[in-house]
Amino acid sequence: MRNAFQDQLDAVFVDLAGICRRVENAVALASIALLEGDARVAEQVISGDAEIDAARERVEETCFTLLSLQQPVAGDLRVVISALRIVSELERMGDLSVHVAKIARLRVPELAVPDEIRPTMSQMADVARDMVARLAQIITDRDVQAAMALGRDDDEMDRLRRQSFRDLLSGQWSSGVEPAVDVALLGRYYERIADHAVSVAHRIVFVVTGQQPVDA
Repeated sequence: MRNAFQDQLDAVFVDLAGICRRVENAVALASIALLEGDARVAEQVISGDAEIDAARERVEETCFTLLSLQQPVAGDLRVVISALRIVSELERMGDLSVHVAKIARLRVPELAVPDEIRPTMSQMADVARDMVARLAQIITDRDVQAAMALGRDDDEMDRLRRQSFRDLLSGQWSSGVEPAVDVALLGRYYERIADHAVSVAHRIVFVVTGQQPVDA
């Protein structure tokens, strides 16, 4: 019975890693749609979000079944509850990718990102995608050291976010109010994707060690 329960827990984390890889793909495609003004790719991200939602529901159902039928004790209960919180954050990251894609689609055939801020926004997109890609491996391996290291990339995202505000407020900004609003929102979406990635990584540390990271 115990071995079967552990197998079910392991399967939940396999599913979580799979959802994270779907989110990574959504972040990457949303960024392509944004930077290239590709409405078709934007639609792919928006429609594909239903698959992430369905996967979240399956993980939740499994976790609730484990809670109701297996009555897990301390350590196992920590894992199940953490899995429920992780899947919720992963779904939110997918939703944020959809927000990026919707801004991209709204501005087609124009680009939502003006030339003067394109380098900064491109870097934000790259950092977000890389963090989500690394997070999928962290979930798979339950790697505490890699989970802690992910926070350093969040520092880079915060730096880029501040840079985007400096670009918007500089006297060189000439693209008008509407693009400025788009850029402010996009920066927030990418920043939140990174924040959720770090939060999930911290939950992995908690699952493995039973302790919250010092900087959590």
